[in-house]
Amino acid sequence: MRWRAPLVWLSLLMLLAAGMAWLAPLFHWVEPGARQVIYPHGDFLVLLGRHLLVVSVASLLALLLGVGAAVLVTRPAGRDFLPLVAQFASMGQTFPPVAVLALAVPVLGFGTWPIIVALLLYGLLPIVRNTLAGLEGIDPAVHEAARGMGMSRGQVLRQVELPLAAPVILAGVRTSVTINIATAALGATVGASNLGAPIISGIVNGNSAYVLQGAVLIGLLALCVDSAFERLQRELGHPGR
Repeated sequence: MRWRAPLVWLSLLMLLAAGMAWLAPLFHWVEPGARQVIYPHGDFLVLLGRHLLVVSVASLLALLLGVGAAVLVTRPAGRDFLPLVAQFASMGQTFPPVAVLALAVPVLGFGTWPIIVALLLYGLLPIVRNTLAGLEGIDPAVHEAARGMGMSRGQVLRQVELPLAAPVILAGVRTSVTINIATAALGATVGASNLGAPIISGIVNGNSAYVLQGAVLIGLLALCVDSAFERLQRELGHPGR
């Protein structure tokens, strides 16, 4: 079964999120002095859905902006802006997400939007870099053959360049999304309700059980998404299978 690994991780993730209360004896062993060992301020399935929603929105925006910018600067009219786009993407990832949150909260308020902005900036670099590498790595002879067949520039981009660069672009998206799944937990510090909430609550209250619950679910989500991207990359690498 081609998608066995992603389905296994997904099943384990859903079972753990739905049945966390059944593991109370285990978490009592982790935190024996605590009265409450299961995070009580939110349903784990709801927190999981919100976490995934934030990452999905930020990743979709990063994909549109990253691929769009890379395509523009690889066209003859936009090549002068290539260093600027590359530097902006690099700056976005080197700028600490916590600092982005601190700057975004006064403008956007507490909640989900500040972490979406932080994830967007943090996830741009792998997508921009890989899109540039994929597009610039295409053999010039391929472009000449496509133009010789009478294709317009738009057709060459849609039907030749992007399909050939897709595996490399997808590798950048995979890196971006996987990193952002973990980074999204910081959203709980500015009022976003996601899987970071048990971790922050556990740190504040000195409850290792809460921290472990949030961390394990985030780890399983990252494994599930990463394995799905790996399977998709293999499918793109063997389109005839």
